[in-house]
Amino acid sequence: MRSALKLSPARLLGATFLLALAACDKAATTSTAATGTADTAAAAPAAGNWVAVTAATPEGGFRIGNPDAKVKLVEFASLTCPHCAEFEAEAMGTIRSKYVASGNVSYEFRNFVLNGPDFAASLLARCQGPDQFFALLTSFFQDQANWTKPFMSLTPAEQTRISALPQDQQIAAMATAGQLDAYVRARGIPRAKFDQCLTDKAQLNRIEALRKEATDTYKLTGTPGFIINGQTQEGVFTWADLEPKLQAALR
Repeated sequence: MRSALKLSPARLLGATFLLALAACDKAATTSTAATGTADTAAAAPAAGNWVAVTAATPEGGFRIGNPDAKVKLVEFASLTCPHCAEFEAEAMGTIRSKYVASGNVSYEFRNFVLNGPDFAASLLARCQGPDQFFALLTSFFQDQANWTKPFMSLTPAEQTRISALPQDQQIAAMATAGQLDAYVRARGIPRAKFDQCLTDKAQLNRIEALRKEATDTYKLTGTPGFIINGQTQEGVFTWADLEPKLQAALR
């Protein structure tokens, strides 16, 4: 079932929030590029290949493609959602090569966090800025079964210890306990950067705002969720459902 988990406020990273990962598997100041507070104009790339053009958007997402594309596709997704990983594997190659490269479609990813590990991974991917975001996004989806496994092995004592910490220390402590520091170190994020990313209040606020936007503005109840030119695509969760909608919007 593709549905968003019912969570307490995202900052309450207690045992309930940590354990939400198992349920999902079963069914500060940063640079402008990192926070997504500005969207600079992009020049047309050589040979019209818009896949290489990335940007952080004012709405808080990360976009590839022509900012003036006729069709603007937005995906709200969770890094720990198996269905989102399936969509990434099945669809993103075609979206990039067939739709984005031409300049007719832009694709924007917005985080819809479902649990604590998702929150930590999202912070780490986002704080690297738009040029590195999509490579990290692909890694988190492709390796989802591996990097999430240590989190599901956290003992009740470990969860209690983490939830007793001050809120501004909980995400980093949880990520370390789940061995996420080792995972991202192999992908170019050293420990000092790891700690900085996970205590970035501006990014934390941005991610919370994106979740609220997903549920309150777009009325999304599941992940992945899709928006085409500002319109929620109800009942669309797969590439088979989504591609006809894109083609219709391009006509």
